[in-house]
Amino acid sequence: MNEPRPREAVTPVERLVRPFQEFAKLEASGGILLIGCTVAALTWANSPRASSYFHLWHTNLTFGFAGKLLSEPLHFWINDGLMALFFLLVGLEIKREMLVGELASFRKAALPIAAALGGMIVPASLYALLNHSGPGAAGWGIAMATDIAFALGVLALLGDRVPTSLKVFLAALAIADDLGAVLVIAFFYTEQISWISLGVAGLFFVALISANRAGARHPLTYALLGIGLWLAFLQSGIHATVAGVLLAITIPARPIETRKGADSNLLARNDVPAESPMLRFEHALMPWNKHVIMPVFALANAGVVLGTGAARSLMDPISLGVICGLVLGKPIGIVVFSCLATRSGMAKMLDGISWRQILGVGMLGGIGFTMSLFIANLAFGDTPALELAKVGILAASVVSGIAGAIVLLKPKAPPSI
Repeated sequence: MNEPRPREAVTPVERLVRPFQEFAKLEASGGILLIGCTVAALTWANSPRASSYFHLWHTNLTFGFAGKLLSEPLHFWINDGLMALFFLLVGLEIKREMLVGELASFRKAALPIAAALGGMIVPASLYALLNHSGPGAAGWGIAMATDIAFALGVLALLGDRVPTSLKVFLAALAIADDLGAVLVIAFFYTEQISWISLGVAGLFFVALISANRAGARHPLTYALLGIGLWLAFLQSGIHATVAGVLLAITIPARPIETRKGADSNLLARNDVPAESPMLRFEHALMPWNKHVIMPVFALANAGVVLGTGAARSLMDPISLGVICGLVLGKPIGIVVFSCLATRSGMAKMLDGISWRQILGVGMLGGIGFTMSLFIANLAFGDTPALELAKVGILAASVVSGIAGAIVLLKPKAPPSI
């Protein structure tokens, strides 16, 4: 057994990185980084050095693939490249929940799915009422999204004031919401479709399924085929991040079966089951997603020039539609649809959770941020409407986060409605 090293044996480098290691272990560390990068983006975009902020994201980066060069701005590589990894993780989480988690059976899944459905339909409807025509009409999907990292980060900051069952409910709701967002992106926010490229993407998808059925378990197999799938989607007109979700579907959920005495470098010792490729991918991506991908995305997309017209921007139909959808539509939809599901007998209320806490979760669902910004980019591109949508998203996310925390901090009320 290894003896712990004396304190004086700790190297200066270890002393330097230890605070960062401890920070990374914090459950809320991803949310804290996300907030920090958002504040940094807003500060930078409204500083005397604002031009350098916007110039940075338009700097071209060139990569070679199969003898061809792909040259795109840095903003593209973040929104279409890094976010494909984010959606890969989303897909893995959805798959895990549907196999063994809160979405594994109809009875378990009914309440969070009903809540997520209400949390998409009502916000989108409120936005559409204010933007049924004009330049903001395409942005109805913005108000449907929930930022799972931010929402769970707020719950983590509340500590033991909220029961574990409420965190599970919010996670399942947000994952179902993410599935809805993926479908919305795939079917409604696509450019003109190239059927040849989509056919090539289909071939890569079939190859991935075949690799799964053939028993391939090496991560490199799925990584290489996944890159091919992403490139094909990139040329197809359907947003390339959808490739991340499709790749997640094909990654095996079962571990390698081993016999006693089998030689495997994946095992710590004989007779210990190996971790499944799905969980290996998920565990590998989680810290990168929390500490790199989402903070970098926030830094690249949250820079809104506020100026003296920021207050007036909040009253624009686009900003107002986003705010009404996220701040009002999310809690109304989540609570009403949850109530309908339980009253009809389709779902059962979770133990230890009150309706006040469901309302608090509904308010936290109004923190759209990452997903809302992503859909806003798809809906509006590089137009003035995008800046108005960003103002609405930032305002709504702040209000929803504070309101949800206040509701959840109140003394527990009787679980009746």
